[in-house]
Amino acid sequence: MDALFPGTEQLVLCHDPEVGLRAVIAIDDTTLGPGLGGVRMKAYPSERAAATEARRLAAAMTLKNAAADLPFGGAKAVIVVDGPVEDRDALLRSFGRFVRRCGGAYLPGVDMGTSVRDLAVIGETADDVACADEDPSPWTALGVYAALRRAVLHGDDRTDLDGIVVAVQGVGHVGADLARRLAADGARLLLADIDGARAERLAAELGGRAVPADAIITAECDVLAPCAAARVIDVTTVDRLRCRFVVGAANDVLASPTLAGALAARGVVVVPDFLANAGGVIHIHALREAWSRDALERAVLAIGDRVEHALADAAATGRTPVESAERLARERIAAVRTARDVTATVPAPDPVARTSTRPVAA
Repeated sequence: MDALFPGTEQLVLCHDPEVGLRAVIAIDDTTLGPGLGGVRMKAYPSERAAATEARRLAAAMTLKNAAADLPFGGAKAVIVVDGPVEDRDALLRSFGRFVRRCGGAYLPGVDMGTSVRDLAVIGETADDVACADEDPSPWTALGVYAALRRAVLHGDDRTDLDGIVVAVQGVGHVGADLARRLAADGARLLLADIDGARAERLAAELGGRAVPADAIITAECDVLAPCAAARVIDVTTVDRLRCRFVVGAANDVLASPTLAGALAARGVVVVPDFLANAGGVIHIHALREAWSRDALERAVLAIGDRVEHALADAAATGRTPVESAERLARERIAAVRTARDVTATVPAPDPVARTSTRPVAA
């Protein structure tokens, strides 16, 4: 096992040659509940690379769900695809059977490369799935917007985003929704996507400017909002960033945790991605608990409060916001684990002593 992620509870390798399924399910931690995490479908250079990414993203889901105070642990799955899939539904149903074998420890949801319809198909053979009825993307975008707005208002001591330049990397469902919210709040937008035409269309709609996909990370801006692939800030890009804030929807934005310190030293505030992009998992929980739309919106907007707390704690302690938010999440997990262990060690009452009716001697 990769020593960088020693805490993975369970790693499931899924192979079904009849439908061409090659997949990995990583269940990182189930202290708070079943591991909730999306099903990602994409190409990987090797199955080892797929397993490494699944484990890393599952660990991030553990932090996300804990920091959002949700009754879920962290997990992630990846389905390896090298080209066109001959029978997508058959492949997804096969994957669902592997999910069922996890015995309820894994709750799959939508992720890069999968859709609400895909989760509905997985649900035909899995015991339980999330995101089979409603796309959580708008709620993810709302949460990122709340996080971004609070970070900028906190850092710049201002009351709105008017004139703030935001570079959005990836304008799919979440990135496009975020861009529209930012434009409505007066932000100036730089937009990029691997589908250049999509970025051009959105820029024309919102009065922004399309930027080549390979240039957006180092574009001059106030806020960099990564909303596509993971680990876009690494040793090759960290010193080339020209922003003051990093707040986005992408999971696992930093290739290494140490980069948060390097950016802090340069005066760049990194809002933890597992705080900012929790709107989707909050939406999943709200649907399962039949919350009202107003209650859901309040819960997602409360992401801004968590960001404020992380930034204030970082300023007071000298930690980075990433370290502060991670500490909060791990403290919650540790508290639940301790309470569970204490309960498990308390001996059951003696049934004879409890029910005895013998008279007490005078």
